Amino acid sequence: MIETLRASGIRDLQVLAAMQSVPRHLFVEPALASRAYEDVALPIGHGQTISRPSTVARMLETVLAALPAERRGHAVALEVGTGCGYQAAVMAALFDQVVSIERVRGLHEIARDNLRPLRLANLRLMFGDGRLGAPLSGPFDAIVVAAAGDRIPDELLAQMRVPARLLAPVGDGQRQALHLVERTGPDAWELTVLDAARFVPLRVGTT
Repeated sequence: MIETLRASGIRDLQVLAAMQSVPRHLFVEPALASRAYEDVALPIGHGQTISRPSTVARMLETVLAALPAERRGHAVALEVGTGCGYQAAVMAALFDQVVSIERVRGLHEIARDNLRPLRLANLRLMFGDGRLGAPLSGPFDAIVVAAAGDRIPDELLAQMRVPARLLAPVGDGQRQALHLVERTGPDAWELTVLDAARFVPLRVGTT
């Protein structure tokens, strides 16, 4: 898998090491374990999928790119959309503290069970509406949104540290693109639209 990531253009050595350290097969159904290290998205139940390793690596490399090396060991990150917990585990290897929010109760419980054997003391799982973020845990140096909405919620923009990066897919089920937001001042955000993407919808509320 790591060689595939290198071939896809991932260059950040810390991201590659984090991807190598997390056993992806623990986060997929046993029947799909033989495909765990292929660069494919796989179903995890509740109509959701675990993202391709290259998607996870690229998103994390992007939000980390502007973070100085000396700050990485003290950085706090937010993930919106825990899913099965895989990306949260990778983020826990890259950031000092990680908060991950999931709106589907069944997935929140699956992620909790998947992550328990890894004993990641710097990772906190929350059940709730990810569009609202985690204001009591911020501000955040990096925010990664793993579901596509029609816009980036203002609540998430407000929880970005100065400076910080947020990466989120924006669009509907037919057309989406990754949006990179950089907070450059107390009232200043810069948007860059990156490549096309395909993620599950970012929904309101919990279920």
